[in-house]
Amino acid sequence: MKFGEFMARLRRGVPHTTLLAGEEPYYIGKAEAAILGALLPDAEERGAAVQILERDPSPTELAELLETLPFLSDKSVLVLRGTELFREKKSAAEGDAPKGKSKDKALERLISAVADLPETNYVIFESAAKPDKRKKLYKAVEKAGAVLDAEPERPWTIEPWLRGKLAEMGRSFDREASAYFMNAISVMKTISLTFLDRELEKLALYTDAPRFSRADLERAFSSVPEVSGFALYDAVSARDVKRAMSVLEREISDGTYLPLILAGLVRHVRQLWKAKRLTARGVRGKALGQPLDLNPFVAEKLGRAAQSFDEATLRAAFLELADADYLLKTGQAGPELLEHTTILLCGRGAAAAR
Repeated sequence: MKFGEFMARLRRGVPHTTLLAGEEPYYIGKAEAAILGALLPDAEERGAAVQILERDPSPTELAELLETLPFLSDKSVLVLRGTELFREKKSAAEGDAPKGKSKDKALERLISAVADLPETNYVIFESAAKPDKRKKLYKAVEKAGAVLDAEPERPWTIEPWLRGKLAEMGRSFDREASAYFMNAISVMKTISLTFLDRELEKLALYTDAPRFSRADLERAFSSVPEVSGFALYDAVSARDVKRAMSVLEREISDGTYLPLILAGLVRHVRQLWKAKRLTARGVRGKALGQPLDLNPFVAEKLGRAAQSFDEATLRAAFLELADADYLLKTGQAGPELLEHTTILLCGRGAAAAR
């Protein structure tokens, strides 16, 4: 289940067995803290009640740990961080195929222990990998307890998290700040909720205003190269050559690594080109979000911008950037290549591509 559903499940009572698995460590950390907080509100009690393992014991050893009643506490909570017990199969040999009678018995004992823990005992399995849902142990955990699918957020799925975070902080975005945030997310190579959470918390320390402004967010994200270059992509989309050249010159004078600027332009040109082709096939508006891997609001805006470009211009710009990549990295050219491509993109009509 997703994070919101999982947290709602915890409010109805903490299951004795939980699996927190997926590529988003932010959700796994939050879920673990919520479970421990619900089971052991007094942090001082956790020293005696919580046992954290950084590696997997054998199935037999794990079953024994799960069956052992607490001695110095009312509860026993076992946390297995980085477990590989639920690792996705890469071949038939890694599945639950017979491995000998003793190993089969050990696995069956572990499954039985997971399915029927003593009332005092709890286990939290944590994995940064997507679990293999075909495994017998996974099915036992899912049936006896709860499973969190800690999947990374995508640009088109980030809004529920953002609403929840702002509500938790008692803050909000003004209209321009909201648009800027969604655009910033769209140009990030990966979306780290830990980073976003930290930056929003820092913002709250810098201003008492109940609503964050665009200027607030620009300060927060100025250190992220791909986000700081957003103004350039925005100017290119608008085909505003004066603004685009001004922003590009500022990026260069600030010492931004040229291949980073190039990579951002390559991504933007690719998105414009893809949006133009999708629109030609009848995919329009917010429906562009998922195929473009963008928030629907941003995708709709990009789709409108793409219509002012012809494919000849986008193709020529893309080829120029491909050549520039090699020349910049080998020291055979400088920022003039990026300047030429920017002028090309901001030109009007197919003639600009010739």
